[in-house]
Amino acid sequence: MQQIRIFKSIESDIGELEREINGWLQESGVTVINVFGNIAPQTVNAEGAGATGRAFSPSDILMVVLYESG
Repeated sequence: MQQIRIFKSIESDIGELEREINGWLQESGVTVINVFGNIAPQTVNAEGAGATGRAFSPSDILMVVLYESG
């Protein structure tokens, strides 16, 4: 039976998201059918840019893994 696992994070933590997904894949031993995702930029006003000079907050990232177990 096919199932999904949803992972979410923010752009500034992308390395941790990769480690979380890869760790889960190793531990679970599932067969991956498909992986897809989305990145959604978060806009803030000019005052929110602060010391970074960035006009955007870190983007939201959503990753979905479609898999079959055992």
